[in-house]
Amino acid sequence: MFVFCLEIELSLPAHSLKEKRGIVKSLLGRARNRFNVACAEVDRQDTCGSAALGFVTVSPDKLIARTALERIEDWIYEGWPDVEITASQITEL
Repeated sequence: MFVFCLEIELSLPAHSLKEKRGIVKSLLGRARNRFNVACAEVDRQDTCGSAALGFVTVSPDKLIARTALERIEDWIYEGWPDVEITASQITEL
């Protein structure tokens, strides 16, 4: 069994924490439904212009798990043009 984690840092077009919460909740909910991953905001909760999100997946195949997380990064890049990916890291746990 392989466990992979994607930590991604985003720059958001939000000017208040309320706007940020709307963007982050929408992104996390859609990612859960579309990719069947566990995800949460893991850092920068009090900063309205940026967010750090964590995504985790488990699979019996190393390639499937890593590919799923790479697809999430591509999906954010293509589906959320106003959100900028500032950093991304995939690690095996």
